Formats: sequence, C-alpha cells, structure tokens
Amino acid sequence: MDATILLAATINGLLIGGIYTLVASGLTLIYGVLHIINFAHGSLLMLAMFGVYFLLTKLGVDPYLSLVVMVPAMFALGYVMYRGLIGKLAQGKDENILLITLGLSILIENLALMFFKGDTRTISVSYSDRMVELGPLLLSFPKIVSFLAAMVLCALLGLFIQRTDTGRAIRAVAKERMGARLVGIDVDRVFAISYGIGLATLGAAACLLMPIFYVSPTTGHVFVIVAFTVVVLGGMGSFFGAVVGGLIVGLTESFGGLFLGESLGQIGISLIFILILLLRPQGLFGGGK
Repeated sequence: MDATILLAATINGLLIGGIYTLVASGLTLIYGVLHIINFAHGSLLMLAMFGVYFLLTKLGVDPYLSLVVMVPAMFALGYVMYRGLIGKLAQGKDENILLITLGLSILIENLALMFFKGDTRTISVSYSDRMVELGPLLLSFPKIVSFLAAMVLCALLGLFIQRTDTGRAIRAVAKERMGARLVGIDVDRVFAISYGIGLATLGAAACLLMPIFYVSPTTGHVFVIVAFTVVVLGGMGSFFGAVVGGLIVGLTESFGGLFLGESLGQIGISLIFILILLLRPQGLFGGGK
C-alpha cells in the first residue's frame, strides 16, 4: 500500500485518538476516585453535544467558544447530580452507584429521544471543510484544532490533579478514603468535585467533537464503548494510560477502517478490549492514579 496512505491513516488515527483521550480521562478520574464505572458517561456526552449544537443553532456560539459555557455547565451538572442524587441514593455502596448511573443513562437517552427525536444532527461552520497541507497530505483543520485542544486540556487536568490542593485531596481520597477523612478532608465533597470534573471533560470533548462528528440520542453508545476500551487498555485510574490508550485506539480505528472498510473499522477496538482483558487485565499502566 502507498506510504502516503499509511501516513495519512496514522495521522488521522492520532488526531481522533486525542479526543478519545479527553473523553476517557473523565471516566478514568471517576473510576480512580469513586472506584466505580460511570455507565451514564456516554449519555452525558451526548447531552453535552446537543448543548453545543443548540448553542450554535440558536445563539450562534462557535463550538470552540462553547468551551467557556459547556465546561462549567457540565461541571455544575455533575456536582449537583452527585450531591443531590447519586451520593444520597448510593448510601455508601459502590454497587448502588453502578445501578444509579445505569438508570440515569437509560433515562437521559429516552428523554433525548422524546425531545430531540431520533434524527441525526450535524453543524456547519466556516472552517468545516478547511484543509491544512502537510507535505503530500491534506489534513482536516477542525481535527487538528480538536486534537491540539484535547491534548492541552488533558495536560491542564493532569497539572490540576498534581499541583493544586484540590487535586491532592482527590489523590488522597482515591488512595485511602478513611485516611483522608481522618486528616479532615470532606470526602463527599471530593466525590462530587471528581464527578463534576469528569463531566466537565465531557463538556470540553463535546465542543471539540461537534465540528467533526454528528449527534443523535444514541451517539453516546459509540463513545462509551471506546472510552471503556481506552480506560481498560491504559489501566484503570491511570491518566497517562488514558492518553496512550486513546492514541492506540484512534490508530486501531483508523487502520481498521483502512483495511476492513469504514463499517468494520471498529472491530479492531473490540479485539483490543478482549485481548487486554485476557492477557493483561490490569492494563498497560495498571493501577496508577
């Protein structure tokens, strides 16, 4: 196969993998602190994508500028959702949180079907079809912007977790809940903040996805499978693993589409998920927080 085609597939895979990283980083954070899988992750991403869609179509707000609205809005939604619903109904049991987030996923998706119908929606902005010439390659300008923004946001999230007092509290709770309580950390508040940050990453991902993707009430299914694969591949709770896993999954999808066709491109993602569970269930960087 022509080397130019392979290079294009590689670069496109890395570009989309960067956004997968951002989607998965929120799931990794929620697992790392709460030690549960957030089954509502995909549905909440879909909700955020509809938010970006309506900000553009109703108010004329550019998708990338929507970051200043969607990120704090999704953080607030996550914080209130955990404080007012998940935390109270869970009664301190992780298995209850699993069932609650699963129920929320079903509820959100069906409400979206009721209000937005089953139609697929896309947006069109002035730079939608703009291309960037890189040697013999023509790369999508929105994909490049989305990739760079996703990497910057992931780096900022990592710095926040490592360098701030709130980040240190999050890491303390993730490592030892009881010990964190004994030194005066409000664990329930940290849980709510962590859940809020996890949803804030979805708000950012939605802004970066809408110029290059579509939204419908079932869009979340596509990304939740990818996000789970990225988290398992990189290692549950590992931020660095989420970055590496996201890029690997993006490359797998790109080359799968190249060799098997677009409709079968995601088979490789499922194979990676199965193989990593069989051969290295702790993931590539398993256990890191």
